[in-house]
Amino acid sequence: MIVIEQILSKQDVSAYRLQLAECPWGDGRKTAMGMAASVKNNNQADAQHANVRQLANQLLARIGETPKIVSAALPHKIFPPCFNRYSETEEYGYHVDAAIMRIPNTAEVIRSDVSMTVFLSEPEEYDGGELVIATEFGQQHIKLPAGYAVVYPSSSLHKVTAVTRGQRIAAITWMQSMVADVTLRQTLYQLDQSIQNLIKAEHTDRAELDNLHNVYHNLIRQFTQL
Repeated sequence: MIVIEQILSKQDVSAYRLQLAECPWGDGRKTAMGMAASVKNNNQADAQHANVRQLANQLLARIGETPKIVSAALPHKIFPPCFNRYSETEEYGYHVDAAIMRIPNTAEVIRSDVSMTVFLSEPEEYDGGELVIATEFGQQHIKLPAGYAVVYPSSSLHKVTAVTRGQRIAAITWMQSMVADVTLRQTLYQLDQSIQNLIKAEHTDRAELDNLHNVYHNLIRQFTQL
C-alpha cells in the first residue's frame, strides 16, 4: 500500500471537478460484478461520455508519467479510469475487486493485480468516506488530500465507509502488473526506491550503483509476465 503525493495538482483537480459536474452520472451498482453489487451504493460518471473519456485518458497519461506508480505497480495493462461519487449515506461495503476485467468496448481482458484510488475531494469537504483496506496488520483507514492517490493489491478486502456530510469524488483504476506476485513486486519496488535514493545521494560509487541497476533489471527480466 503506497501513497502517491499529488499525481494531480490543485489546478488539475479543479479542472476535473468542473468537467465532471457537467457529465451524466448513474447508479454505480450497474458496473459492479457478482457479490460486490449488493454492497455498492454510489454514483459513477458515464464512461461513454466524451468528457469522461477525455479525463480518463488524461489520467492514464499521468499514471504513465509518474515514476513512483510505475515502480510500485510495474503496469502492463491499465483499465480506463472510472469516476465515482459518494453523497450522504452512500457507501461501498467490504468487497474484493474482480480478478479478471474486460476493458469496455474491446475483447481485451486484464488481470487486476493493483488497484488505485485518486482522491478528487479535499478531506474537509466530507465526513466519512474513508477507504478502509484490510491487511495482515489490521484495517488501514485512508483519506488523502485531493490530487493524492493510493495503490494497493487488488486482492485486498476493502470498503468505503458511509459519507455522513458532503460529497466524496474519486477516480479508480486497476492495473495488470508485469510481475504478478505481490511480495516480489514489493521487493522490486523497495530495491528501485533504494537505487533512486542512492542516485540522489552525494558520493555514491557509480560502479556499485551500476551493479544494483544490473540486479534490478535482471530480476525484472526473470519474473516479467507479458
